Amino acid sequence: AMVLTNVMIGQLTSQVNASHCMLDYINTHFMTFTLYVALAIEKTGVMHFSYFIQIMSYYFAGKPVESNEPPRDALTNLWFWGRVVWSLGILCFALAVTLSALFAGNTSMWPGV
Repeated sequence: AMVLTNVMIGQLTSQVNASHCMLDYINTHFMTFTLYVALAIEKTGVMHFSYFIQIMSYYFAGKPVESNEPPRDALTNLWFWGRVVWSLGILCFALAVTLSALFAGNTSMWPGV
């Protein structure tokens, strides 16, 4: 279920753009651009904190995480958890900016909106 969160966030732009043109959208270069942007976002690890939530959900449920992948070696494990921490940092920063704007009353682009 947590992997679906990554897919939905990464592909939302493409789905919104394609909702108006449907089949015509598939045959354009903009679709390829949107795909590469979504893949770049996924590659940066911005959404990797969702894997931590998945692991904690399994832990609290008392069930092992089942995977078809082989166990990670030390370097891959370090890379994985580094991206999880990177993702947590971005999430905390975004939350801090959002909350500070809400408490300061800066919830619109300009007065009157």
